[in-house]
Amino acid sequence: MIVGTNSDVGKSWVVTGICRWLKNRSYDPAPFKSQNMSLNSFVTKDGKEIGRAQAVQAEACKLLCQVEMNPILLKPSGETKSQVVLNGVPIGSQTAKDYFLGNNKKQLFEEAKKAFNTLSKKYNPIVMEGAGSISELNLKHRDIVNMRMAEAANACVYLIADIDKGGVFGSVYGTIALLEDWEKKLLKGIIINKFRGDPALFNSGIKKLEEITGYPVLGVLPYAKDIIIEEEDSLALEKRNTKSVKDKLNVAVIQLHYISNYTDFQPLEQNENIQLYFTRNLSEINKADVIILPGTKNTLIDYKALEEEGIAALIKERYQDTPIIGICGGYQMMGKTIADPHKVESNLKTIKGLGLFDIDTVLTETKKTVQQEFQFKDSKHICSGYEIHMGETKVPKGRHLNTINTTPEGYFDGKRSWGTYFHGIFDNSIVVDELLELKYGKSEVLSHKKFKEDNYEKLAKLIDEHLDMSKILKDISVC
Repeated sequence: MIVGTNSDVGKSWVVTGICRWLKNRSYDPAPFKSQNMSLNSFVTKDGKEIGRAQAVQAEACKLLCQVEMNPILLKPSGETKSQVVLNGVPIGSQTAKDYFLGNNKKQLFEEAKKAFNTLSKKYNPIVMEGAGSISELNLKHRDIVNMRMAEAANACVYLIADIDKGGVFGSVYGTIALLEDWEKKLLKGIIINKFRGDPALFNSGIKKLEEITGYPVLGVLPYAKDIIIEEEDSLALEKRNTKSVKDKLNVAVIQLHYISNYTDFQPLEQNENIQLYFTRNLSEINKADVIILPGTKNTLIDYKALEEEGIAALIKERYQDTPIIGICGGYQMMGKTIADPHKVESNLKTIKGLGLFDIDTVLTETKKTVQQEFQFKDSKHICSGYEIHMGETKVPKGRHLNTINTTPEGYFDGKRSWGTYFHGIFDNSIVVDELLELKYGKSEVLSHKKFKEDNYEKLAKLIDEHLDMSKILKDISVC
């Protein structure tokens, strides 16, 4: 199990790299994280919802993802409230207080153990991921994702610290010092992540860490900006571009308060001709060649905020000469009305949307989660994507964007603006090609699938060069 001194230290990144390293050496690995808190999610082949990070890790293992890889997913829908997804299906919403202090986590822990056992019968080894810090003293007695899960799985545990944050000695020493004796027995070593410069300069630091903690340092991983892997943590959004640049196709993603699946836009982010940036700044939005309204876990509240800040008015103004694209909740915002009769998201019953599209949406109590193949506009090329939404949208005949077999999906205004429920739509090069034609004419886009494969391999190579995998394999052979 890969655990951390705190959030955003690179746990998901390292798990992904280890998964591909093991797969390259003829093992049959699979990822596992018992509980995820994220608005970046994915849909399995059988229509279940899991955290996006475990879907990425499954891809690194060259596996189709399955719900047992992430049996519990929390999707924040307010400042203190989250939707609870158990075994891929929403079971309701809870406040943080009710979830973390209530007794129901006993049953959730049983479900997590059951999922792990199912997975471990098919794959070996299971590469587990913890969450946040392993030394949250006020929560650890209800922990179902870190050390208690490691104990239940009889896992070897490796602690990651992010040296780029500073204070690495204090964070590692303090984290270990706060562990109970039984937890310390599970811990097998330390991994230092995001080191800048010559790692030889940290040799004395390695010796000091080993001296004060009593655990071996198994690797010092470099800060590798050239390796791009989709992130799980919303903290990573803070590191994204926030401004337009000259001489590129500027694509502004409106940074909604409850933005979900922002990894949808990574294919645009990696294109050298596109400047993708996340913003709420009116001036930066006004400089965009394309404006995207992304998915959100709270469509009505997010849209009301856009109105209050003048962003909605600016989007309406720009619609006359700028392509506006809506994904999932952003697509719903582009219509005339959004109704929430069952209070799925908030106490707002009905709001008026942007009114750019001739559509109306009603939020439903049932969530639709499905992978789909479709044809984009009038192309015969088969595309793929996935839906995660609680809402039905009425679209006038002949105004659809996509076709699923013979079923229409999405909305196309007949000019340049469109909306869809499909996450992952930009993974299809034909869609990115069309955007680039706005500025560059016809162009060829690198396959995003190949891009991801190349980066999994680069990450596996980094793991091979900088992490003592022989020691880790030796550890797990006796765990």
